[in-house]
Amino acid sequence: MATILIADDDEDLNELVAMKLEAAGHAVVSVFDGEAALARAVADHPDLVVLDWMLPRRNGLEVCRDIRSDPGLATTRVLMLTARAQEVDVERAFAAGAEEYVTKPFSPRELLLRVTALLARPR
Repeated sequence: MATILIADDDEDLNELVAMKLEAAGHAVVSVFDGEAALARAVADHPDLVVLDWMLPRRNGLEVCRDIRSDPGLATTRVLMLTARAQEVDVERAFAAGAEEYVTKPFSPRELLLRVTALLARPR
């Protein structure tokens, strides 16, 4: 299956998402701040990064932009998983390079469906 990097500073939510994705057969790496997310993305070249917007040390939108500007991460997918639900936030995330946007609270089942669909899209 895929290698997925989860970046969320809420440890319980991070663990829930990791368990759901691992149960679906994915390899998961979890980090808890934006700097660590970018460092792991550059080092590991995951298939997908699940990013919270409001991360310490570097927010998810900045991390998304940095991923998109790195040619080595051109095939890495980005899904924003965030409490920011305003239409302008969704627009900003897509403009930064996110390919999916899921708002908290969320259904773990819906998240898995979106992850599966995103990973199945041609690159």
